[in-house]
Amino acid sequence: MFWKYEWKALGLIAGGFLLTYYLPVEALQAAAPIPAAVAESLFLVRWYAREHVLLCLVPAFFIAGAIGVFVSQGAVMRYLGAGAKKTLAYGVASVSGSILAVCSCTVLPLFAGIYQRGAGLGPATAFLYSGPAINVLAIILTARVLGMELGVARAVGAVAFSIVIGALMHLIFRREEAVKAAEQAAMPVPEVSRPLWQNGLFFASMIGILVFANWGAPASSTGFWHQVYAAKWYLTGLAALLLGAVLIGWFRVAWSRVMLPGLAVVGAGAGFSHHPLVPFTAGVVGLSAVTATDKGELREWFDASWGFAKQILPLLLLGVLVSGLLLGRPGREGLIPSEWIAGALGGNSLRANFFASFAGALMYFATLTEVPIVQGLLGAGMGKGPALALLLAGPALSLPSMLVLRSIMGAKKTVVFVSLTMVMATITGLVFGALA
Repeated sequence: MFWKYEWKALGLIAGGFLLTYYLPVEALQAAAPIPAAVAESLFLVRWYAREHVLLCLVPAFFIAGAIGVFVSQGAVMRYLGAGAKKTLAYGVASVSGSILAVCSCTVLPLFAGIYQRGAGLGPATAFLYSGPAINVLAIILTARVLGMELGVARAVGAVAFSIVIGALMHLIFRREEAVKAAEQAAMPVPEVSRPLWQNGLFFASMIGILVFANWGAPASSTGFWHQVYAAKWYLTGLAALLLGAVLIGWFRVAWSRVMLPGLAVVGAGAGFSHHPLVPFTAGVVGLSAVTATDKGELREWFDASWGFAKQILPLLLLGVLVSGLLLGRPGREGLIPSEWIAGALGGNSLRANFFASFAGALMYFATLTEVPIVQGLLGAGMGKGPALALLLAGPALSLPSMLVLRSIMGAKKTVVFVSLTMVMATITGLVFGALA
């Protein structure tokens, strides 16, 4: 039983999450003087726990677990494996990553899922970069706020980066990839338990929950995107209904086991209509109970999702704490003063572009927040080249994500991936700054 063997880990993770979620930073500041950088670190980790763990990471954990259990290894190897056609593999990786519009931390469990399932290092890292970097909404916002020039440069640079970085990772570690391709070629093709279209709807329902629950407010208060934002929780609910129907129809879950959590969600929604996180949490708890108490493949799904949560969540929270301590929050000071950063980013020198990519790689950007941050830095004298370097390196990397990547693919590959991203961002920024 799960509770018999995992209660300690569950208690520690749940306790750590609740501690950060309800962290009384203001009360601590009132009771005793706290260094400003420490306060910023605590504010940032509390914000992260409230805004990203339940809405972003938990759905991503379930999607990653489902990839490991329900996606045929043969399908992963066919489209993303070390021996797959390169044009197909990198095309699928870049497109599938870009439709998610997630941050550098939320993409990690999804990357771990396909990588551990047999995806080649090149396509997997192309997916890893494309998820947070090729964000259609962020690119549109960049063009509207920072200008069409930077918007187009970011779009072209991000698409090219995902493919080039993936290809270079494959080239650098080609011996390991050749061994992996040979091993995969010798593996028997596993049987498929259900048709592709059923799995497609299953994953579409979970991706719908992830995307719509995190849909951000557009710049305009009118128009189509604002209507989508206004209906985000209704759309999230429809995706959840689809997931429930899939569980009943194709996974043979008794309708009563799905209906009881569903009624709890409806009740929570009625009682806390102005706090949608409450019914969302009820849904997460209900899905966990349904899958954890199953004796078949649903239990395997829960175990895989829980494994990703244990591996990733503690490192992310630790990384966010360190990031906040060093760099603070947008508009706030950490140990490194913001004027140092703004002063180092003026002009279009190699140093300015490298520093922009380096600072962006360490900072944590929630989805779409990089645009107002860069807007403020441009107002403080930042050059257009360093601005593009930060936009290309920042959303795809962060100190928390580096800590997790090391646990997934090892220190050597993580260092190479981070270095390639920073070097390419620096060079691209330098070229763009000279042409702009």
